[in-house]
Amino acid sequence: MALEQLEATLRTQWRLGQSLVLCWAFDPSGLLTVVVPHYFLGNFTAPDERLPEPLANENYVRELLSGSRHKGHAEIFEIAARLGVAPSFIKLDPVLGDDPDTISAIDALVKRYSIAHVEERAVALFDIVDFSLFRPFEQASQLNSLSYSMNSAYSKLKREGVEVNFARTTTGDGYYVWNRDLGAFPNVDLLTFFLLVLIDNAVARQKSQVGTVPTLRSAFHLGSHYELSQAEGVNPTVFSYIVGEVTIRLARLIEHVPPNGIHMGQFLACLPESEEKHTPAAFLHYASSELLSMTGLRVGERKLTEMTFFDWSAGEPAARAIEFTDKHGLRQEALSVGFKASLDDSVFEIGVRNR
Repeated sequence: MALEQLEATLRTQWRLGQSLVLCWAFDPSGLLTVVVPHYFLGNFTAPDERLPEPLANENYVRELLSGSRHKGHAEIFEIAARLGVAPSFIKLDPVLGDDPDTISAIDALVKRYSIAHVEERAVALFDIVDFSLFRPFEQASQLNSLSYSMNSAYSKLKREGVEVNFARTTTGDGYYVWNRDLGAFPNVDLLTFFLLVLIDNAVARQKSQVGTVPTLRSAFHLGSHYELSQAEGVNPTVFSYIVGEVTIRLARLIEHVPPNGIHMGQFLACLPESEEKHTPAAFLHYASSELLSMTGLRVGERKLTEMTFFDWSAGEPAARAIEFTDKHGLRQEALSVGFKASLDDSVFEIGVRNR
């Protein structure tokens, strides 16, 4: 009852997306929230070169929007003072408890009416080549084929004990895909998923008629982003979309990816059970080893028996970083990925060398 009352009040504070609920704290008679107009954060975080730390406000907001939104009673007043606003009071009857499950439930509700910052997450981008040139029915078939490859990869990995809690948003010509879970394991699991989707797509293209299965260009990167709930009508949903450094970099990388090509951004991040930062090459070898260790993994009724990266691929002896200028005149750097996947007696070459 109290949670329903809380959500109704949060929806009122949200005002169809006009405002954002940044954080909350317990109060003896209910909850306190910090609510700001949707344009507030853009103004508050604008760099000010006149200050000793021009990005101090942006860094403060990033930290505020990362992780749990539950704050202490005194802390929420400090946050409100820093932002130059007053906390809002929500009276609840009965008053909610402060046990971990209730805190988690409140946090989940508040995040639906807010914006989140994630410092490090892996994201994949699948782009259908020449999508706009196909007839509408062919476009629908190709998007459906790509969706099936993702669902099939998810199902296969889940049977092997790897559950990729993936989310996606459309780009029009394809999808951004990420793991809703955070951490080193989810990041590398998304790369495992990414490679398996490409293998599934290659098998499907071998069997398909022209125009029904897409030719892809794809990219993978790891970085920071903001996450927003998608509004449907008058309510925010449990679905979200992401925008930030990682998606901006992917969008710029994909410009230079040839048909059937695969690019990875340059990043350093931790692999599972390691405190050291590793390169994309280490991530690729970890993910391919994970796929090959799955004794029951089959694609198109054939067992994956071997994966070998081409010598020019990321992580191999002849690998070279690709440097190019994007459409905005900015210099970008990426790594090409290419490999052979052996499925019983069939060999599929995936990825092309970018010269």
